[in-house]
Amino acid sequence: MYLFTSEAVSPGHPDKCADIVADSIVDYLLSQDSNSRVASEVFIAGNNLVIGGEVKTSANVSVDEYKRIAKAAIEKIGYNGKNGFERSQTLHPDDLNIQVFLNRQSPDISQGVDQSGGEVGAGDQGIMFGFASVEADEYMPAAISFARGLCDFVYRYALEHGDELGLDIKTQVTIDYGTKENFIAAVPQRIHTIVVSAPSVDRLTIEEVRTLIKGLIDRCPALPKKLYDPNNCIIHINPTGRYVNHGPLHDSGLTGRKLIVDSFGGYAPIGGGAQSSKDYTKVDRSALYAARWIAKNIVAAGLAKKALVQISYAIGVAKPISVSVDTQFTAAEGITDEALSDAVAKEFSLTPMWITRTFGLDKPHSSRFLYADVAARGQVGIEGYPWEQIDTTGWFRSLLKK
Repeated sequence: MYLFTSEAVSPGHPDKCADIVADSIVDYLLSQDSNSRVASEVFIAGNNLVIGGEVKTSANVSVDEYKRIAKAAIEKIGYNGKNGFERSQTLHPDDLNIQVFLNRQSPDISQGVDQSGGEVGAGDQGIMFGFASVEADEYMPAAISFARGLCDFVYRYALEHGDELGLDIKTQVTIDYGTKENFIAAVPQRIHTIVVSAPSVDRLTIEEVRTLIKGLIDRCPALPKKLYDPNNCIIHINPTGRYVNHGPLHDSGLTGRKLIVDSFGGYAPIGGGAQSSKDYTKVDRSALYAARWIAKNIVAAGLAKKALVQISYAIGVAKPISVSVDTQFTAAEGITDEALSDAVAKEFSLTPMWITRTFGLDKPHSSRFLYADVAARGQVGIEGYPWEQIDTTGWFRSLLKK
């Protein structure tokens, strides 16, 4: 055996609640002023929710409006008081104590970001990584793809059956590649282990909960039949036993603590900077999207089975400091990482403004994408995001002929 594991969490997890509230604020401010600059943090513990950070916007937003946005986001997640749990067992929106500490963005930052001629300098220094693989339909590593799909499936059931399950859900999937060679070649052999933790109402016994969730696992469309054999898979469901008290009421959540879940499940490096709570000038967010888009189009074009793209920036400087592509020994014949890196750096500007215009990052909308939904579902690997489009494969395939 050669095993690799990734985990996923639902929107009801306290850290995801914090991310979703933060990005609901980003969505609102950009809808009022597309030039808004946002760098906020959200902390939630018990019934207390704290919003802090920096904002620069022409929108006139009161403290009460920020509180309304936060409460509405929590209710949309599903913590709306309409379930089978007692008030002492999970979060109730009417009990929230929301505090707002948002300051105006430092002019020392904005003078480097908002440049003459309309160009935008990077909102901070940093490194960002994008990754893609042939392992799953979404061009993502198999473990994170399946863990997310299963988590979403159980979460949707919990939303529709609040008299049975709660919203603070975690899943974990272990893939057996058989050999290290198969791992390198991106060829998973089977799903080895599945872990699901989901809160349940008091009236259900642990045996009933495990039977219910095992049925959801077996029916989950995100688990490919060719890889998931229910008779040859280790399954742990609520391994500690009773799990009733849950969510932010019994835990704490903070923006930016689920970066591995949000990206590639630990299969590939990450830059270390959070995406949620930040506007599009922050390259922690925008350059991740650009790097993922490049990596995905490289793999979709058949240039490699895997692609890892790194982009780096200096604060206030528009052009990247470096761009590199690593195909991890899976490149097609005639393709070298050196030539591919050079071609990508020359073809794509990759300034914050270029990335913003390419993906429409300054205009989140329900018809295209909302940052709050991205926070809930994952920053990359979700069909429908502008940066998940496979629309540049023709150019990449042309490199095979050179």
